[in-house]
Amino acid sequence: MRTHRSASITVRAPIDDAFPLFGPIREKDWAHGWNPDVIYPKDVLVAKHMVFRTQGGLHGSPEAYTWVIVNYDPAKYLIEYMVSAAERFWFITVTCHLADQGTQVTVTYSYTGLTETAIQKNLTAINQIFTSDLKDWETAINYYLSTGKQLTS
Repeated sequence: MRTHRSASITVRAPIDDAFPLFGPIREKDWAHGWNPDVIYPKDVLVAKHMVFRTQGGLHGSPEAYTWVIVNYDPAKYLIEYMVSAAERFWFITVTCHLADQGTQVTVTYSYTGLTETAIQKNLTAINQIFTSDLKDWETAINYYLSTGKQLTS
């Protein structure tokens, strides 16, 4: 089963300043707890086919996630990740567009589960991520942009 969800947020910065914040390394600037372990290549901030791992999980049960940047087109302000875990995977697509107040960012998650357990994990995860339609991301990013600090609460 595949489930999709999208939301748009406004980042109060020019598009050339906002877009890099959605790469795996620069996300550490604003996303509390985000700590990717870059596998390859280690010498750049972001690149197509970059591979890294994170620890995550639902209900206190940590899962290892493997991430691959499957599409990276900075000229189009587009980055797409494929993330895999046991019996499930998902794509995360981020696109940025000029907006009156800075940059409009649209984020789409597309989850696929291969078993009933994986499908349930995906539904729980997508509902958690989109509880506030990513307004928590918007708040954290804009706080970082205005203070240079990460919002930790």
